Amino acid sequence: MTTTLSTQTPWLTRAAWAGLIGPVLFTLTWVVQELFRIEEYSPIKEPVSALAAGPNGWVQSVNFAVFGVLTIVFAVGMYGVSRSSKPGMVGSSLFVISGLGLLMAAAFPLREDAVGVTYDPGGHFVAGMTFFTSSAIALVVISFALAKRAEFRGLVMPVRVAGILMLVSNPVMGILVIPDDAPLHEWAGLAQRVIVLGLLFPARLALSYRLRRVATLAVLQPSTAADQPTRRPSRASDRTMTPGG
Repeated sequence: MTTTLSTQTPWLTRAAWAGLIGPVLFTLTWVVQELFRIEEYSPIKEPVSALAAGPNGWVQSVNFAVFGVLTIVFAVGMYGVSRSSKPGMVGSSLFVISGLGLLMAAAFPLREDAVGVTYDPGGHFVAGMTFFTSSAIALVVISFALAKRAEFRGLVMPVRVAGILMLVSNPVMGILVIPDDAPLHEWAGLAQRVIVLGLLFPARLALSYRLRRVATLAVLQPSTAADQPTRRPSRASDRTMTPGG
């Protein structure tokens, strides 16, 4: 039995909503935290992960965990519409890995020492690299798979460019921004937010919105060519015409 989009529709719909809700909920949660901690937290200097250190840091850890689960659900939906090609399977798998990176970030949060300095007790840096690197590569790879689907074709180049720019930003962040003695370290929070809000989240939201449209069309038009039974030719079409026949 062949599985078609019409039989996958419930999962595609859930995955699309997970993809839409995840980035928005994650962003709203960190912004609200910033407002409550405005006296001792700088979004310009400090990355989002620093919200997990200090008072009520568990909120950001839960935020990472919820976003990780929603990212994995979104990845399942992208697999559903792109699994017919190797780039689709690889790209979807990379989105799953990015979700696991978020779960790692929740399990290994940043901490704050006695004098209020944020530090990584182990594991969080690896989690962050896993999330950003796998997300960037996923965008690039899956764009090649989606180029074969008319519903996603208009997103191919924007998604691919976003992934490429993220890949370029990774070594820049690792050398010039993230280290404590880096020349742009005082702008680490702003640089991270530009990458997330300017590249990653717009690409993911666009993919999720298009995925929702695909699921909606599958509901409205459940019968596709693959769903239709094979029609046997009529007897008339089987006859071979011969002279004098």
